[in-house]
Amino acid sequence: MGNVARRMAELGIELPATRAPVADYLACKRSGDLLYVSAKVSDLRGSVGGDVTPEAARAAARALALVLVANVLAELGDLDRVASVDRVRGFVRSAPGFGGQPGVMDGASGVLVEIFGEAGRHARTATGTAELPFGAAVQMDMVVRVGGG
Repeated sequence: MGNVARRMAELGIELPATRAPVADYLACKRSGDLLYVSAKVSDLRGSVGGDVTPEAARAAARALALVLVANVLAELGDLDRVASVDRVRGFVRSAPGFGGQPGVMDGASGVLVEIFGEAGRHARTATGTAELPFGAAVQMDMVVRVGGG
């Protein structure tokens, strides 16, 4: 068991099953030492600040980050190969007047730091939008730097 897997076990964090792309694109694309992880949408539907609470959206962002990490694991075979999470982009379907997108995306950022420690700290975008695919409340992608092969 690797260091990251051991840390996740100690924290009680389990990764969900990977989700196959819904169209003609890859779940992950490697270019040199960068791994681009395609966006996924949350299972939570609705507009944050409207019919979805910020707390529920934050939990959905955390869960979505775990989906992306599961895709990284499927691609690399070992999460110890992640040198750093370089960037996370989050899109939050927002009701008019809702400005708490950064708080929603803190759910994703927090779990990435739990899993990878300092290597999980990343640059981030948290953007509000009127619509997301399939009516999802949150959409996220990320860029990971690969080390060790």
